[in-house]
Amino acid sequence: MNRNYAKELDQILENSENKGKHLFLHSCCAPCSSYVLEYLRSFFRITVFYYNPNITEEEEYLKRVAEQKRLIAEFNRQLESGQISNAYPVKVMEGDYDRGLFFDRVKGLEQCKEGGERCFVCYEMRLRETARKAREAGADYFTTTLTISPLKNAPKLNEIGERLATEYQVPFLPSDFKKKNGYKRSIELSAQYGLYRQNYCGCIYSRIQAEKKEQEKNVSKMEEETKYKAVLEVMSNIWTKINMGDTEGAKQDIISLDSSSFDDIQRGYYEALCKILSIDSTTKQPITENNAQ
Repeated sequence: MNRNYAKELDQILENSENKGKHLFLHSCCAPCSSYVLEYLRSFFRITVFYYNPNITEEEEYLKRVAEQKRLIAEFNRQLESGQISNAYPVKVMEGDYDRGLFFDRVKGLEQCKEGGERCFVCYEMRLRETARKAREAGADYFTTTLTISPLKNAPKLNEIGERLATEYQVPFLPSDFKKKNGYKRSIELSAQYGLYRQNYCGCIYSRIQAEKKEQEKNVSKMEEETKYKAVLEVMSNIWTKINMGDTEGAKQDIISLDSSSFDDIQRGYYEALCKILSIDSTTKQPITENNAQ
C-alpha cells in the first residue's frame, strides 16, 4: 500500500497536543533544512542534528556545517528581532565526523549506483545515530530532512526511521518534505539566504557520479554545438551555390537537410533558402504555379 507520508505529518501537526514537543531533526545540509525549518519551527521545538560522516572531504564537510549553523543563526535572529513570531528558537548539535565509519559500513557496495543499496546503508547509519541521540535528549520525535530531495527514496527513509523508532523507543515523524512544493521552496530559500548548494550528496561515490554526469552533459553540449555549426555551414554553402548559379546543386542540398530539429534561427535561414529556390519547406517539393495557389 502506498502511504502518503506528507498527509500523515499534517495529521500530526493538526493535533494541538503535539505543539511545542521536541523534534530531533537530522539535517543533511542547510539548503535541504531551510524549508523543513520554515515549515516546522512554529510547531516543534527543534534541535537540528548535523551528522554526515558520509561527506568524504573535510573541507566540504566544514563548508556545509558552517552554512547550516549560519542559516539557523539567521532564523533565530529573525525571531529575536521580531521579524517573525509564533515560532520556537532552533538549536543545533553537531555529531561526530568520522569518515572511516562510513567507508566501513559501505564496504563491498562501492560500485552500487547512486540511490541503491549503498545509499540505504548510509540512510540507516545517519538515522540510527539520530535516533540514539534523540533518546539521550529525551526528544518526542526524530526525523530527517533527506526526504526533501527528489533523488532520495522517501518510502525507504520512512521505513528505516520507523524500524529504528521501535528499537530506540522514540517516535519517528513521517515525512515526504519534497511534497507541497517543499523542494521548490528550499531552492527559493537557498537563493534568499545565499546558501551554498552542492551538486552531490557527499560521499566520493556520489561525487564521481555527479562529475561523470556533468562531463557527459558537457560532451553532449559540445556535440550539439558542433552539429549546430555544421548545419549553418551547409546553409552557407547552399547560399554560395545559389550565388554561383548552381541552383540544382543548391536544391539537392536543401532537400537533403533534416529540418525537424531546427531552432528558430536555423529554421529562418532554411525557409528563406527554400523560398529563393521555390521549394516547399514542409514537403520539400518544388513549388509550381498549381501547388502555390
